[in-house]
Amino acid sequence: MDVPRLTRRDFTAALGGIVLSFSLVPKVVFGQDPARLPGSLQTNRTLDAWLRINADGSVTVFTGKVELGQGIVTALAQIAAEELEVPLGRVTMISGDTGRTPNEGQTAGSQSIEQSGTALRMAGAEVRALLIDLAAKKLGAAADTLKVTDGVIHAPDGRKVGYGELTAEADLKREATAKVPPKPAAQHKIVGKSAPRIDIPAKMTGGAAFVQDLRLPGMVHGRVVRPPRYGARLDSFDEARVKAMPGVIAVVRDGSFLGVVARREEQAINARLVLIEFAKWSGGSELPDPAKMYEQLMSLRSEDRVIGEKDAPVPVGAKVLEATYHRPYQAHAAIAPSCAVAELKDGKLTVWTHSQGVFPLRATIARALGLQPRDIRCIHAEGPGCYGHNGADDAAFDAAMLARAVNGRPVRLQWMRDDEFKWEPYGAAMTMKVKGAVAGGRVVGWTFDVWSQSHNMRPGDPDGINLMGSWYLADAKRPGPARHAAQPNGAGDRNAITLYDFPRQRTTHHLIMENPVRTSALRTLGAYANVFAIESFMDELAAAAGIDPVAFRLAHIKDERERAVIEAVAKAAAWKPGEKGDGRRGRGIGYARYKTVAAYIAVIAEVEVNRTAGIVKVPRIWTSADAGQIINPDGLTNQIEGGVIQSMSWTVHEHVRFDRNGILSEDWMNYPILTMPDVPKVETVLINRPNERALGAGEAAPGPTAAAIANAFAAATGRRIRELPLTPERVKAALA
Repeated sequence: MDVPRLTRRDFTAALGGIVLSFSLVPKVVFGQDPARLPGSLQTNRTLDAWLRINADGSVTVFTGKVELGQGIVTALAQIAAEELEVPLGRVTMISGDTGRTPNEGQTAGSQSIEQSGTALRMAGAEVRALLIDLAAKKLGAAADTLKVTDGVIHAPDGRKVGYGELTAEADLKREATAKVPPKPAAQHKIVGKSAPRIDIPAKMTGGAAFVQDLRLPGMVHGRVVRPPRYGARLDSFDEARVKAMPGVIAVVRDGSFLGVVARREEQAINARLVLIEFAKWSGGSELPDPAKMYEQLMSLRSEDRVIGEKDAPVPVGAKVLEATYHRPYQAHAAIAPSCAVAELKDGKLTVWTHSQGVFPLRATIARALGLQPRDIRCIHAEGPGCYGHNGADDAAFDAAMLARAVNGRPVRLQWMRDDEFKWEPYGAAMTMKVKGAVAGGRVVGWTFDVWSQSHNMRPGDPDGINLMGSWYLADAKRPGPARHAAQPNGAGDRNAITLYDFPRQRTTHHLIMENPVRTSALRTLGAYANVFAIESFMDELAAAAGIDPVAFRLAHIKDERERAVIEAVAKAAAWKPGEKGDGRRGRGIGYARYKTVAAYIAVIAEVEVNRTAGIVKVPRIWTSADAGQIINPDGLTNQIEGGVIQSMSWTVHEHVRFDRNGILSEDWMNYPILTMPDVPKVETVLINRPNERALGAGEAAPGPTAAAIANAFAAATGRRIRELPLTPERVKAALA
């Protein structure tokens, strides 16, 4: 029988008058799902969720993805300008605002171009076609005879109409169809060319570039006080002493959550110091023994899952090797501590935050504070220096807690440096055990096991409140549980399944379900450590087979795009087959395709080893990358080279120091990072494939870089270090 087609009005009436957002609800046919749309159009299905044509002919673009320093807002502006045929300078970007933009979840996983870029490309093409159809009617000309230049539609006889003149008639409150083909790459004028970054001028001129710079009328300042160790509870503090201090407006205590609000920032800082001095705490949990950390982590309860398996017999007489690799806890080490501004006014809470996911944050704050999401607005403002889940979301919750105590006045809440280092979620410590067999110059057997805590404890979990401050309230909330993530994205097992052509392989992820140290997403999640282990072991197998490491990799690769990036980096670095180190200098290679579905990247590193001091320097690095269609070559190069430099810092310097009683890393002295004089010269080769889809690249470089440096050290010295970072102590021990 025929299925009745209901309008939105019919559907609202059928639901007893419940009002649904027209921008989110398409026409419904019962028993039939809406057609699947590409990218983030699937969950934000109307054209006006993405684009607005203004009366002056300019364009406003809305995206749920946010600027983290990766240049994504500029790249998305280029995509929209290209499809709409308007100059880039006439595009205004609105990003990450729960009151204005589409909900695109987290800006994470190098997925912004694939998700938001795809949505904007398809929406832009459709809006351009819609405007051309309107112009055809207005000009009395066939649509296929009209041309668009700089937002003006021209007829063959010279008549023209601007986009701005069509806005009144252009109904964008309609569901996207994704049926209008985007422009072919050969016609691109903006995409594929370097464009100046939208976010850079304010940063270079000292403008209000970051959330830390935000100043609102009547704004006051807050600080929070943390326990001496995870899980400790507040027994008492000297409230009267703090309230008597100059400028103090409010002291906020809720269970073991403790904070202060003052008129000036230095007054809040001074009050925090007094609170710390006189607060008394009890309880809390011990941390693992640093000397036995990896063994203790591997002994904890884990949920084990085989994520990849191919079976074939191992030839008799094959040479078998085994190795174990380790990666420590590592911090985001943002250059400025986390910050947020919150204002509670007339029952509505507004939070300015550098969260990577304003919509999940809004939902989680609402649950933690017993509010309705509709009464909270989260607005993204940039924060300096973080790829991953640092303290941004927690600072937003802290600011909201303090704003409730001074109803109507905006509160700027900034963490102190020790807050940031000791209380942010770290990148998880990991252990990778690898076993391989070689025969006839080929890998004939491969077993890979990885142990890791959770890499994703962001806000938005349906079964917990992943905001640290809420765990210390009188009505204490609980974090969500550790979970496996589906391949190919994965989490701790990201990039654990090798793409090399091995006839026999088995990969197992051991997800540690307990959390002795707080962890969450740090750039690449588990891919950094897994690629380090896989690519280090490939060098060990190549040495056992007596084959050059570049040739050995190529012998196990069929995909031509994979081969191309390895060959390109070898050419750029003038790699000599069979080249050897001289005891102090050496070079090594690392390769991966990020998440096995995103950008391809190969890295060659040159190291110099000071054998007496145990210091590893990396003067030069070469990279080659294939990210499909390149949107902004300069932006892509920056992302790759930034990933190389951050990875070098992790690989040579960074690890969180702690003892059984708590975290010891609390400043730059006991958490050193790479300094400017030690930044290597990086040469990057881009392989542009304009007719292929754009691939995520922001997180592609760290894993191959770590492996290239470790392999270069082994080539230089003849000794291999399998535990990161390559500290002077480990270097001297390896060379002893």
